[in-house]
Amino acid sequence: MSQHTPNELTEIFRRDRELVTRLKQDNAHYARLADEYHEVNREVHRIESEAEAASDERTEALKKKRLGLLDEITAIIDKARAAA
Repeated sequence: MSQHTPNELTEIFRRDRELVTRLKQDNAHYARLADEYHEVNREVHRIESEAEAASDERTEALKKKRLGLLDEITAIIDKARAAA
């Protein structure tokens, strides 16, 4: 049984689902950022759900990394949305 992972890009950018799909296919930089975000987000979720142990410092570093990736992803989506 799989557990729902919060903060997935498909949730955050629900209204831009088609744009996100297109960017993932057509923009290698976006695809790399999205993949990295997905991995970091899953790791944060595992730690928060206590499925994986980590120090507070490690958890905070991962959350900061996730936020930085989300900022970059949001900028790409905003730019693509404006160009559409």
